Amino acid sequence: MKKTHIAVIVLIALGIAAILSTFTDASTYVSFPLAEKNAGKQFTVIGYLDKEADMNYMPERNQFSFTALDKEGNERKVIYFQPKPQDFERSEEITMKGFATDTAFVAEQILMKCPSKYNESTEVDNTYN
Repeated sequence: MKKTHIAVIVLIALGIAAILSTFTDASTYVSFPLAEKNAGKQFTVIGYLDKEADMNYMPERNQFSFTALDKEGNERKVIYFQPKPQDFERSEEITMKGFATDTAFVAEQILMKCPSKYNESTEVDNTYN
């Protein structure tokens, strides 16, 4: 075999490996109980803030904790080692990427879906047409 053929085969193998690594790195959306069954493994849970429960921020530990409900209605304590995100209480939906422990879900990243500033109550007055 020529050296160019070997180089092409190696490049193809590297390309296939890169494609496969992007598929295996993709986050899996799960509920809290499934994340707990695989404690320590990273998952993404989509849920909602329990606005009735307490939210606590401990600045000495840089730890924010709150209670969340996943889309199936399972309630869990969530610990986030960052300050409380701005307008957290107004969020419609919370995407939490992290792992489960025996006591809580530890969120390493939180993304929020906030209410739209364009709501249905704002209508255009068409009386001048």
